[in-house]
Amino acid sequence: MVVHGCGRVDAVGYTVLAAGTDVSHQIEVKRSVFLTRVVRVEDEDAARRVVAEQRRAHHDARHHVSAFLIGAGRATRRSSDDGEPAGTAGVPTLEALAQFRPGGAGRADLSDVVAVTTRWFGGIKLGAAGLLRTYSEAASRALECATLTRRVRSQQFTCDLDLSTAGREEAVLRAAGVMVAGTTYLDDRVELRVRQLVDQDEAREDLAQRLSGLLGRRIDLLPAGCGWVDL
Repeated sequence: MVVHGCGRVDAVGYTVLAAGTDVSHQIEVKRSVFLTRVVRVEDEDAARRVVAEQRRAHHDARHHVSAFLIGAGRATRRSSDDGEPAGTAGVPTLEALAQFRPGGAGRADLSDVVAVTTRWFGGIKLGAAGLLRTYSEAASRALECATLTRRVRSQQFTCDLDLSTAGREEAVLRAAGVMVAGTTYLDDRVELRVRQLVDQDEAREDLAQRLSGLLGRRIDLLPAGCGWVDL
C-alpha cells in the first residue's frame, strides 16, 4: 500500500479486479473473432503497455481496440477505435467498463482496468450497429470472467512494542482481526503499523483502546498517513 498524506478517508472505495488479474475471453460473430483481454493496472503507462503487448502478441490481427479507466474517481478515461469506424469500438468498450456491475447489481464504479479487444476480420461486415454491440459485449463478457474486490482508503498508525514481546503481541492482534500493515525492527524496539478503514478522531481513539485491551497495557497510536488497500 502506498502511504501518503490525505484528508478525510472515503471508506466506501471502488471496485477493482483482484490483484494480478489478467483474463482473456473470446467470442465469434459472423466469422469475425473478438479476443478481449482485461487487466488490472495502476496507471496510464501500465495500461498502454498492456495494449502494446496485445498488439505484439497478435500482430496478424487487423484491430486492437482498447479502453481504460484509472483512479478512484475514474478521472483518467481513454479509448481507441484502432481503425474501426469512429465511435463503434473504443467508446462502447469504455462504456462497458464504466457501466459494469458485478452480477448485474451494485454500484457501477469499476476502475484501474484496461480492456483490449483484438479482432480478426471474418469477411462479413457487421455494420456500425453490429460493431458497437459486439465490442460492448466482448468487454462485458470478459469482465464477467474476472474476480473482483473492493479498494478502500485506510488510515495508518504506528505504535511501539518491546523487542522481547513483539512477536507474541503481533500474533495476538492479528488473531483478533486487527489490520496489521507490517513491522520494523529497530535496535531498541519494534515499530508496528496498523490500519483503520476510516479517518475520524474517534476511530483512532477507539482503535487505541482496543489495542490496549488486547495487550493489557496502554497503547498510543501515531498517525502515519493513509493510502489504498484491497479488502
